[in-house]
Amino acid sequence: MNLGRASKHIGSLLRSGVSTKWDGRKAILRMKEGGSRHWRQMEWIGFYFQFLCERVLAEVMTIPGPKYGRAEFDGFLEVPWDFKAHATNTSQHNVIVNDLEAVEAAIAEYGAVGVILAVGNVQYNDDDRTFQRWHSALKGGKSKYELKRIERGAWSRLRKVRFDLKQIVLIRLNRSTLSKCGSFQTAFRNANGGSRRAKVLVDLEKVREDVIHFVEF
Repeated sequence: MNLGRASKHIGSLLRSGVSTKWDGRKAILRMKEGGSRHWRQMEWIGFYFQFLCERVLAEVMTIPGPKYGRAEFDGFLEVPWDFKAHATNTSQHNVIVNDLEAVEAAIAEYGAVGVILAVGNVQYNDDDRTFQRWHSALKGGKSKYELKRIERGAWSRLRKVRFDLKQIVLIRLNRSTLSKCGSFQTAFRNANGGSRRAKVLVDLEKVREDVIHFVEF
C-alpha cells in the first residue's frame, strides 16, 4: 500500500466511522468513560478527534506512532501521522502540528509525515460560562494550570461547546512542504508553566498542492 492508497483507505474509514456533530459534554464524557487521559483538557475538540481516530483506525494503523525524543506521533501507516482539528469560523489558516525536530527526523526517516485534519465550525460557551463550570466540576475543581493562570492574571478564554465537522483533509508534509511552514512556540505554556518546544506551523493556504485526499460531509 502506497501513501495515496493509504490516504484513501483512511478517508473511507473515517467517513463511515465518525459522526459530524460533536457536543462538548457528550464528547468529554465519552472520552472519560473510554479511558482517554485527555478528557480533562480545555481544548477537547482536537483530543476528541484523536480519540475517534484511535478507535476507527486501530485495525489499519499502528497506534501510537513512532517517537522521536519526547515527541510522539499519533499513528503510523506507511508514514507517521498526526490527528488534528481546525475551526474555520474562528481561526486563521494556520494549524499547529507536531514538534519541529520530531517532524524533521520523521521526514528524514520516511520521506514524509501525514496530518489528518478535521475541519469544521465551532460554537462557544455562553457568557455565564455554563460549560466551563460543568467541566471544572467534572474534573473536581480548577486544574493546576487554571490556578496558575489566575495567579498570573491571564485572561480566560471562552470554551468551545460544539463542533460541526465539514471536511477531513489528509496532508503530506515533506522537505519541500516544510520549507513553506513556519514554527510556533512563543506565549504558550505547558501545564507546569514551562515554555513549549517549537512546533511546525502549517499555513493551509500554502500547502494546497500537498493535500493528498479529502472527505466532504
